[in-house]
Amino acid sequence: MRSADRSFLALALALAACGGGGGGSGPSSSSSYVLPVSVDGAHCDPTNLYVNKPCVAVTLCTPGTSSCQTIDDVLLDTGSYGLRLFKQVVTVPLTQVSSGAGALASCAQFGDGSADWGPVMTATVRLGNAPGVTTPIQVIDSTYASAPAGCANLDTGPSQALFNGILGVGVFQQDCGEPCVTDDTLGFYYSCVGTTCTGATAPLADQLQNPVSLLPGDGNGLVVSLPAVAAGGTGSVEGSVLLGIGTHSDNGPGTARPYPVDPGIGTLTTRLTTAGGTTDIAGSFLDTGSNGYFFAPPAASGLTTCPVPDDAWYCNTPALALSAANAGTDGTHGPAVGFLIGDYDQLLSSPTSAVFVDIGGTALPGDGFDWGLPFYLGRKVFVGIEQRSSSLGTGPYVAY
Repeated sequence: MRSADRSFLALALALAACGGGGGGSGPSSSSSYVLPVSVDGAHCDPTNLYVNKPCVAVTLCTPGTSSCQTIDDVLLDTGSYGLRLFKQVVTVPLTQVSSGAGALASCAQFGDGSADWGPVMTATVRLGNAPGVTTPIQVIDSTYASAPAGCANLDTGPSQALFNGILGVGVFQQDCGEPCVTDDTLGFYYSCVGTTCTGATAPLADQLQNPVSLLPGDGNGLVVSLPAVAAGGTGSVEGSVLLGIGTHSDNGPGTARPYPVDPGIGTLTTRLTTAGGTTDIAGSFLDTGSNGYFFAPPAASGLTTCPVPDDAWYCNTPALALSAANAGTDGTHGPAVGFLIGDYDQLLSSPTSAVFVDIGGTALPGDGFDWGLPFYLGRKVFVGIEQRSSSLGTGPYVAY
């Protein structure tokens, strides 16, 4: 299996994603809003499991009504923006967003080469115990109207994609932002009349929104907290997403170090250290939606790819110890992070384990370093949303 990389960032889209201010005031004494997350655990569909799959449940309502449903097996993705749900799992009635004389549709191209296509509809979304927010979402429907030629390799349903939807909660407020307000050629939004869809602009309010950014008082970011996993793996883990940063007594940043990211595409620079020396890798990113570490192997690194058909993964026995340090847009590298790259084939031969801290795979030179789900195991990772402030600074940033 190749990376389950559902990140926009892996495409290195040179788009700024801008929006309006806001954010939390000061910390209060109450508990944070919490969204439970499980990796191959309670919130995942056991028939659609794959390695290092982070799942959440979201509640979807018809705006202004009590007609609601809770949908589990939704992929938690800090590398994309907005809620996307397959039409096969949406049962509450929703109203489509208009676009000129037609209806607004969206195409999302992901780093694994797949795409989600379908209409943009208005829904009220509730994350865990947080209040509901009304926002445009995408209802993924590969049969809707006629998908444009540039929107290829479409996901067709949960059984094929192996999830019911994607919750994009990265550092930006919208999935495109200001560029899509004025440019209809970017491939994000389309106006559909009958079965004919043409490129369209979309005002910020009609674009898919990061739902966390809409939370009153807690819209400045989130904290992904997952337990540690020993080398060799385990069956599943349960963790949480705290909504807001420093807005309550239990979601403060503590000693986390912030890394300001590129305000256009949300990337860092990673300095990877191997037996062959150090390599600086631009365009790097943190992404729960990728299920391993993914990076191009530097020369003399000691990394070995697996035999076909798993040659997109690394197979190192014994596991290879590596380290890397990230630098934000300020150019200052933080402390090095140590990690292991083990034998993918050997690890996956376990009949009881599905969560691994020591798997990784290859990427093309220039694709950046993809700090996937294994990086999140055993630490708290903060996602600071653009133009929102906390004691860690003003987003966009990541911190750990």
